[in-house]
Amino acid sequence: MQTTYVKVACVVLTCIVAGALRSARAEDACVDFKWDVRKERALFAAAPAYLQAGRDAASAPAIAPNHLYKLHLLPQDKVAFANPPTRRNSDPGSFAGLAALTIPAPGSYRIAIDLPSWIDVVANGSFVPAQDFEGQHACSAPHKIVEFELSGTQPFVLQFSNAVSDSVLLTVTATPARKF
Repeated sequence: MQTTYVKVACVVLTCIVAGALRSARAEDACVDFKWDVRKERALFAAAPAYLQAGRDAASAPAIAPNHLYKLHLLPQDKVAFANPPTRRNSDPGSFAGLAALTIPAPGSYRIAIDLPSWIDVVANGSFVPAQDFEGQHACSAPHKIVEFELSGTQPFVLQFSNAVSDSVLLTVTATPARKF
């Protein structure tokens, strides 16, 4: 009789623990990235540096990898992009802005943001094609990550468009080596 109670107690305890783990996982919408995003998550937990987004490439503030920035955006119709955004249709009332990125070495870099927005990178008057992207709809730390292969160390113009808010948290990190 006592062994039956022990077995029932073990089953009940196992169900309680499993339910708590499932509930905790459901509450953290940022756990299902396919990539290792620990570095981005750590940066998003820090205090950001506040910057005004550029209206054009000449007024774009300088940013560097491995820092968190809060970029105050402008109404999209007030921004003169280096190149027209690759996502042409803009929503009325959307926000946009530019930032200038200088990297220490050529390579693959991730641009991570906290909300829905289109990200383009321009170098020497041409778009740098995105290599890959990932996002989590219910996550804002980060919400979206786009990878770009950046050649050279010249300043790159980051273009944010079709943003749903007048500010965006962003960070740039070197893409870690992928493990298979």
